[in-house]
Amino acid sequence: MSPRREEGTDVAFDISRARSETPGADEVLHFNNAGSSLMPQSVLDAQIDHLRLEVRIGGYEAAAVAADRVERVYDAAASIIGAQPDEIAVIENATRAWDMAFYSIPFQPGDRILTARAEYGSNYIALLQVAARTGATVEPVPNDEHGQLSVAALRETIDDRVRLIAITHVPTNGGLVNPAAEVGAVAREAGVLYLLDACQSVGQLPVDVEAIGCDMLSATGRKYLRGPRGTGFLYVRRDVIPTLEPPFLDNHAATWTAPDQYTVRDDARRFENWETNYAAKLGLGAALDYASSWGIEVTWERIKALAERLRAALADVPGVVVRDLGVERCGIVTFTVGGVGGQVVKERLAAQSINVTVSRTPSTRLDMEDRGLSEVVRASVHYFNSEAEVDRFVEAIDGLSRS
Repeated sequence: MSPRREEGTDVAFDISRARSETPGADEVLHFNNAGSSLMPQSVLDAQIDHLRLEVRIGGYEAAAVAADRVERVYDAAASIIGAQPDEIAVIENATRAWDMAFYSIPFQPGDRILTARAEYGSNYIALLQVAARTGATVEPVPNDEHGQLSVAALRETIDDRVRLIAITHVPTNGGLVNPAAEVGAVAREAGVLYLLDACQSVGQLPVDVEAIGCDMLSATGRKYLRGPRGTGFLYVRRDVIPTLEPPFLDNHAATWTAPDQYTVRDDARRFENWETNYAAKLGLGAALDYASSWGIEVTWERIKALAERLRAALADVPGVVVRDLGVERCGIVTFTVGGVGGQVVKERLAAQSINVTVSRTPSTRLDMEDRGLSEVVRASVHYFNSEAEVDRFVEAIDGLSRS
């Protein structure tokens, strides 16, 4: 049977396969993929199979049996972002991956940290903490007329005191895709470290660390990669690894070589710790392989088409304002409904087995305050969602706006 061509998409896409391999697809209308997506069956199987092995033979012994498949996770993570396996650390979530890179940078008084107006709250708190400890300063770069980080303003801001550029590729509160590669070009010209939070872009859109030019990148498993919660990974460019000593070490990240000496390992696994959830790690590997089997370029086109269909339809609903910014927009669609609070929208949709979330000021304080917003409803589509689900969703919102 040939793949079904869905209305509104540019290429043939096998939606029947995508939904049949997603156990939850018939249970809920899931538009919270930027929070935690629905896992495919293969990811569930990878985890359960390993847990059953642990039950039968023991945890350490099961890890030994699965050693080759565990190593494959590093290959799969590297492949999906155009890196090398020794540049990958598998860490329990994207925030901790980001932290392990950021807290390894030896900031000094007077160092400048440049970030974006839409930087994520967890990251910004860490920036402020380290600035207070070290005497560095945190400086958000202005946006351009499209609401994305202004590359021109960034270039004008660069001087020899800039130690780090740290931005989020796809902010949590909208469909904006920041110009990551253009930022990378500025960073490379200036010889400045560049840390990219890619937790909402890896798995959603093509990400190539060489093309982007970042030195460090953090990613999660649970969002667009459709992996388990409590999984993520960190990329650190090979020639940057020796310059960064992690904020804490253990017998995995380093070796105790003499009573008063230790040696830190020379690959990105210096940012890991010894104990890990092997079942979840293997689930992450299965998710990476599954994403690659579809082809990120193919699924990205479908995600964009579904999101634009959703934006266009929501814009026609009385009282609804679509809030997404940027030249390039992704699968995250944010909006407000006049006279109806975000939590109310979420709860009323949940009663119809429709999943969304609400993004509030503390998650992206600078951007939300700049735009005079206290909250937005966030609906995030994925390739296994159908056009019929988009239409049903819009009908539900139309009903709420008129009630």
